[in-house]
Amino acid sequence: MKYKTTSLMTKRALASSLKKFMEKRPLNKISVREIVEDCGVNRKTFYYHFSNIYDLVRWMFEEEAIEVVKQYDLITDYKDAILFVMNYVEKNNHICNCALDGLGRNELKHFFQKDFLSIVGNIVEQLSENMDVPSDYKIFIINFYTEALAALLISWIQDKDHKDKEDMVKYISITLYETIKQALKTAEREL
Repeated sequence: MKYKTTSLMTKRALASSLKKFMEKRPLNKISVREIVEDCGVNRKTFYYHFSNIYDLVRWMFEEEAIEVVKQYDLITDYKDAILFVMNYVEKNNHICNCALDGLGRNELKHFFQKDFLSIVGNIVEQLSENMDVPSDYKIFIINFYTEALAALLISWIQDKDHKDKEDMVKYISITLYETIKQALKTAEREL
């Protein structure tokens, strides 16, 4: 248990250091040497936890945002979950843009898709409970909405004059839940 706590503290210290540098420079101009010196750990410690800086960025987003969203009951608290993500992006806009510039749109979208896949999958499974919907259609709809949410989040990151957050949450929640519910009902009837 003590080892897990120490490991988590080390990862968080590395992430905190990385964020500090991301405020000043592009991701590709930040070195592992700078991060470990700032944290007071050695390079072996960094590489024990992460394969490279991009791996640290992924862990940072996972730890700070995605894992929190997974704790929400996405059927009843979905608006809160969406709002949390939007607030996180808004609060960490410079860091998100730095990650976007460093990783590239496709890589960051792929990262978000990987995590949104389980979130959207959970929503689809809960909404289709007690329904007879073909599993291949569920997979299709999960992939469809995962792709859409990842692209939408990247657009939100890139938008310098963020659209009204409350409107975005409303639009996403209406579109996501209502269209998934309706699509599942139609699929049950027609497939």
